[in-house]
Order: sequence, then C-alpha cells, then structure tokens
Amino acid sequence: MLQEQRVLWENGTLIGEGSWISAGGESAVVICHPHPQMGGSMHNNVVETIRDVFAAQRYSTLRFNFRGVGGSTGQYDEGRGEIQDICSACDYARMQGVRKIILAGYSFGAWVICRLLKNRPSDFQATILVSPPDKFSPFEWNGLEGKISFIVNGKLDPFCDNERIDKISARIGAIHLALDDVDHFYAGDESRLAAGLSHYLKEKQT
Repeated sequence: MLQEQRVLWENGTLIGEGSWISAGGESAVVICHPHPQMGGSMHNNVVETIRDVFAAQRYSTLRFNFRGVGGSTGQYDEGRGEIQDICSACDYARMQGVRKIILAGYSFGAWVICRLLKNRPSDFQATILVSPPDKFSPFEWNGLEGKISFIVNGKLDPFCDNERIDKISARIGAIHLALDDVDHFYAGDESRLAAGLSHYLKEKQT
C-alpha cells in the first residue's frame, strides 16, 4: 500500500485531522467514521478496511476524524457540524488535485452523509453506506433517490433493519448487499466486507 500520512486543514474556525494516501490520480474516497460518543474514530477496523480496498484499486484515500475526535478540534454537534466536517475533508482532497470523490460512511458516518445529501444535488462520483444504523438514528430517505450508490450491512446487525434497508435501496436506486452471519462491527469479517466493496468497485468500473 502507498504511504499514508497525517494531514491537517482548516475547517472554518476549527482544525480537521485526517490520514491521506495519494495515488496520484484524479479520484479519491473520503471515509467517515462511526459515532464519536461511542468511541468512533478514523482508527476503526471498518474504516481501515474501506481504505485498504480503495487504495488497492489505486484511489487516493482520506479517512478523517469528526470534530472533537483525535486531533480534530471542536466538539460533537449531533450531526450538524459534522456535515461541515465532511465538506472540509472533501475540500482538502480537492486541493490535492482530486476531481472525482466517492463518499463512504460507516454507521454514524453513513447517517451524516445522508444528512449532507438530503437537500443538495450530489456532485459525488458515488456514495457508499456501510451499516446505516436506521434503528438508532433518524434516517430521512425521501430526497435521496439516485444519490446513494451502494449499501452494505450484516443480516445480524441489531442497529440496522435489513429488510427495510433492502426495500429502501430498491426505492432510491442503490445496490444492496446483505452479508449472512455478520453483525454491526465486522470483527473477524473484515475480509467479507472487503470482498463486497471490491466487487462493487470492479462492477462500477466495467
């Protein structure tokens, strides 16, 4: 894998912190981590799995900490300021020469992505949600038609209603992958998540 480096950028009056891998091309993935108040950070097995899959496909990658986590200043803002955090991370990627951005979010990160996209046109190449916790957070799916590309979750996830996500995916035009015998945290199942993401990326490129 290419070298990953710690990076900092201005996020309004705050400082954003991330880890950046430059593949030298025009495409990158920006990866959003799980809930800050439940120990979520960019140092997470699912976040790192997403990074590894995209880096292997020669995408630049940026995983970052939401405000109040690690070296990102500020404090938790219940999903409001975190929308700005995503935008600032994308701005950092664009300043590195990136022209095409894929957004990927795990759990809380998936929820904030949906809030970001709710009332704006999507200018992202694709949007990936991993284990959107619709039993835990209030998702508003109306208005997301055509804005979500791929959703993956485990069928044993206690925070994600697999049957409802399957119906919603069909309605908004997202590809849905449900993994048997997998829960919300993917402990020991990272390779199965990686295989699903890799297959989606390869299909997307054909």
